[in-house]
Parts: sequence; C-alpha cells; structure tokens
Amino acid sequence: MARQRKKSTGKVTSGVDWQEIRQRLDAAAAHLDRGPTPEERQDILKARAEALAREPRQDGKGECLDVLEFLLAHERYAIEMSWVGETIALRDLTSVPCTPPFVLGLVNVRGRIMSVVDIKRFFDLPEKGISDLNKVIIIRGRGMEFGILADTVCGVRSLPLAEVQTSLPTLTGIREEYLKGVTSERLVVLDGEKLITDGKIVVHGEIGD
Repeated sequence: MARQRKKSTGKVTSGVDWQEIRQRLDAAAAHLDRGPTPEERQDILKARAEALAREPRQDGKGECLDVLEFLLAHERYAIEMSWVGETIALRDLTSVPCTPPFVLGLVNVRGRIMSVVDIKRFFDLPEKGISDLNKVIIIRGRGMEFGILADTVCGVRSLPLAEVQTSLPTLTGIREEYLKGVTSERLVVLDGEKLITDGKIVVHGEIGD
C-alpha cells in the first residue's frame, strides 16, 4: 500500500488516535535506524546476487522467468523478481484501525512506512499464525510499495516460460484473478502487476493531523 495520501475507500472513524499511531511509528523508526541485521543483509545480498548471476538459458526451452519462491500455508507460491524489492523479517508491526482484516499493519523499513498484507486471508487460505520467523516480501512498481507476509522464503529460481501453464481447473475464485501461471510442480506464480495495481488489495488511506 504505499500511496498514503489518497483518500480511504471506506470511512475512517473520528475515534482513531492518529497521534498515538504516529508516536508508535516514530518509536519503531528510531529502533530500526540501525538498518538491517547481518542476517537480513546477507539474505538481501544473496537474493540479488542470485538474480543478477542468472544468464538466459540456451537449452532449447526458450525464455525463463526469474521468481522468488515462498510458502503460504501449505502451498508454494512465487512472484517475479522484477517486482521484488527485498525481503525482511517481520518485526515492530504497528496495527492500524479501520482497515480490512487482511491488512496486518504498518512497518518502518529504514525510514519508509509501508503496509503489510496477509494474502493468506486475502486468498482465504488456512491461517498458520504469525511468529518471529515470518518474512515480509517487499514488492514495488507502478509507484506503489507494500509488503506481503510469507511463512517461509525459499529463494530465487528460474522457470522456463514453456512450463508455466496459464490456468488450472483446481485454482478458481480470487486466486485465479492474480494468477500468472502454475507449473507442473504446482508452484503458483502470482501476477505482480495485478497485485500491485488492484484496488481491492491496495487500501488507500490518509493519516489525519
């Protein structure tokens, strides 16, 4: 969610204590001024290095898709690396009232305030619960930026486009709307552009004075 100056699609009640929320975000920002931990920095650099090191495959299978693979509930998902900014550990989450259930709250990522979305709830998947081991995948593009909660980040891989089916009968409903394709291994590749531009998942809000 990232455009925080647009007006809310729903009415924000006057009972929201925005001053308290700002104070909590300021406290989180002060706590995170030290930047990412060595472990997080290593994860970020490793993902970037793997993506940059990949050469176009010349094995007759044609063009490939570089994706970041992650787990949601018991299913394997992926999103194109072109939409991925970085991955971070979930911490110092600040909840915000008057938002849909799938919006977990706000985090401060080195001075940038952004929302975190639990797409398990958005996709009506079984909830596993939040722990200190959860990761947040920051996706960016089209002037937008927000985080997706993941149970586990598996890493970067290349998928031959020829192996990505555009549809699967067992995937219907809301997930199909955001589906780029499914592999024979049942890896669900999400459409990053649809995620980041769809008004149903990008909740616009304005913090009052």
